[in-house]
Amino acid sequence: MSSLLEVKDLGKSFGGLKALDGVSLTVEKGKLTILIGPNGSGKTTLINTVSGFYKPDQGTVIFGEKDITGWAPHRVYGAGLARTFQVPSIFFKLTVLENLLVADRGNPGEGFGRSMLRKFWEAEESASITKAAGLLKLLNLSDHWDKQAFALSGGQMKLLEIGRALMSGANLLLLDEPVSGVNPTLAHEIFADLVKLRNELGLTLLIVEHRLDIAAQYVDAAHALAFGKVIASGKPQEVLSDKRVIEAYLGA
Repeated sequence: MSSLLEVKDLGKSFGGLKALDGVSLTVEKGKLTILIGPNGSGKTTLINTVSGFYKPDQGTVIFGEKDITGWAPHRVYGAGLARTFQVPSIFFKLTVLENLLVADRGNPGEGFGRSMLRKFWEAEESASITKAAGLLKLLNLSDHWDKQAFALSGGQMKLLEIGRALMSGANLLLLDEPVSGVNPTLAHEIFADLVKLRNELGLTLLIVEHRLDIAAQYVDAAHALAFGKVIASGKPQEVLSDKRVIEAYLGA
């Protein structure tokens, strides 16, 4: 299996704090990979740097066959790499369906002139709605398509944010604690949905998550960080039982 994301010797400092200290890791195409580590280990900094919110001080980020090191977030997003946030960033007053439709790229009906000529955009709008309906079904949100997003539960909002990223055509998702703050039953459902997205869409995911007891049951690979360095990589259970990982959590 080839890698879709490759991080090489990535470094990022904030003043005298070295948040990332020569981080190197790969995310294999079509896999669910988890990024773990105690608070302050550099997980979110890594996600922010890969997705363009921070510029690295050193190292490279390769996505597919492109060197995207230091790209602005909108360029990274346009290349097919999208991220979600621990607190969902959605349009709360739009409906669930509308949240997906606004993320579809190149909508031909959005221009002022073309918007008045239905024949130029009707087919594309219909295809966009069909695509959105398929994603809502995959994410178990079909029954909520006409609800305003603020009426969803916290877990459903996280799924909606994932759906919006997929609507943009992303093939790699960086998820920042997708089951944070949701009950265990819904947390399992969310991870089951992520597995379904991997299987049915060929999606690749890199997931930052603290609820290791739940996540480890669903993911294919794991990387552990501590003090800005990768301390273990491999199968989830191997990484979780690694002495260095256990010491990092106990020490934190």
